[in-house]
Amino acid sequence: MALETSQGPPAPGAIKTSSRWSVSLVWIVPIIALLVGISLVVHNRMQAGPEITITFKTGEGLTAEKTQVKYRNVVIGHVSEVELSEDQKSVTATVKLAKQAASFTREDAKYWVVRPRIGAGGVSGIDTLLSGAFIGADSGASQRTVKTFIGLEAPPPITYGEPGKRFTLVTKDLSSLDIGSPIYYRKIPVGQVVGYALDKDGKGVEVEVFINAPNDAYVTTNTRFWNASGIDIGVGANGFSVKTESLSAVLIGGIAFGAPEYGLASTVASEGSRFDLFTDAPSALAPPPGRAQYMALRFDQALRGLKVGAPVEFQGLEIGKVVSINLDFDLKTRNFPIIVGIVIYPESMGQAHVKMLALLKHDPSDLEGGIRIIGSFVEHGLRAQARSGNLLTGQLYISLDFYPKAEKVTFDPNARPIMLPTLPSSLELLQEQLQAVIEKIANLPLDRIATNLDGSLNELRNGLKQFNSQTLPGVRTTLDDVRKTLKSASATLADDSPQREQLSDAIDELGRMSRSLRDLSDYLGRHPESLIRGRPKDSQFDSQSEKRSP
Repeated sequence: MALETSQGPPAPGAIKTSSRWSVSLVWIVPIIALLVGISLVVHNRMQAGPEITITFKTGEGLTAEKTQVKYRNVVIGHVSEVELSEDQKSVTATVKLAKQAASFTREDAKYWVVRPRIGAGGVSGIDTLLSGAFIGADSGASQRTVKTFIGLEAPPPITYGEPGKRFTLVTKDLSSLDIGSPIYYRKIPVGQVVGYALDKDGKGVEVEVFINAPNDAYVTTNTRFWNASGIDIGVGANGFSVKTESLSAVLIGGIAFGAPEYGLASTVASEGSRFDLFTDAPSALAPPPGRAQYMALRFDQALRGLKVGAPVEFQGLEIGKVVSINLDFDLKTRNFPIIVGIVIYPESMGQAHVKMLALLKHDPSDLEGGIRIIGSFVEHGLRAQARSGNLLTGQLYISLDFYPKAEKVTFDPNARPIMLPTLPSSLELLQEQLQAVIEKIANLPLDRIATNLDGSLNELRNGLKQFNSQTLPGVRTTLDDVRKTLKSASATLADDSPQREQLSDAIDELGRMSRSLRDLSDYLGRHPESLIRGRPKDSQFDSQSEKRSP
């Protein structure tokens, strides 16, 4: 549109017009592009998730705008920036999460770098050799959200939401256990070790374990846990026995649990319950030992081979253990005796303990009465002795037994701790006996015995010489004569010799004579009058003689 102007004043009656602003079509495209850009920015802002920072010890496997964050193998974010921390002791990774991953900003969420690892649970992260490392994530249960996290150096063994229960086991040391070590129930893996730490005073270890559902219902208030690592080798009357939970437990350690056979009433254990971790199954499943009684033993000889934890036995039954071994000094004798502290459990004697209490009418809660009973046992010969448990290893144990012929000692019921009298060890007695034998041998008059023996040997040598020179030739002559006589007798008794025929005739004649005498005796027995009247003619005796004559 053109505008008409005049330099002069307007003419009278002329029409006055005003100017109008209009937009050119050229500006429409930039305006639309600007609006689209603004909408995209707004959309991205609205769709963008939270941004967090994760601190790792190293930046191994982390690359800006490349490393992904995954949960259950689903991408929920990526690393936008990787830089050193201000103190240059760690690496800070800035991570942009997806909008639907807002729950991963919870305070107890966990992050770790997934890379190839070899651990107690096996080999993991092999796929990252081709795809590259990524950050693994696990959401938590906290209601509080944060923007900074400390990355884990290893994946957590249990992820959030895994059904099951956590328990705490208390032990003296970790042994061969590690995170991921399996937990067995009836030799079936039902859980694993998820963590461990020293207790507050540093004198023990607290092991956190996780039992998967539904097997967590088998953990009751009466359950016992024990270390199932390694191989248990036993020697019994039937030979050797080898026990192990599994090959995995031998290599990486493991824990087993079960309930004792005596079956006390129990309920399902609650989350976070604490249990003791025993060293082996027998000690874990054994009945409770009952009240302990501490006593001290004094030995005047060396006890090499006796260790803390060695068993204390009575009649071959283990009723306690050694808890301390200390060196003492006796001012009177100027010797260094050894004081051995033991703990015994009288209730481990079973029915013998029950019957003894009933016979003595003793109340177990009466400590003074119990000490008096021990004193009466000492009067009847109760003694302690260190004995050899294994000749190969030289290990010793304490044996309690009655020795009626033992030397009488005075028992002090007021002494604390209670002192039990002792006897020298079996090896010590053997050494004393050997020493006594050696002393007797040393006291023998060996020189005089050797002189007498030498004289006797000389006399014997002279006698043998005389026998060889004088007696032996005569013996030889006699033997020759005997040999000749035997040859002559052999020739006389030969089958074809006249003497043999004459001897046979003489023997036949003697036979006929014996028969005649027998017939005569028979006849006289029937006719005794023949001795007076004589033999009648044609008598029966003549007929019998004629019959028998050849």
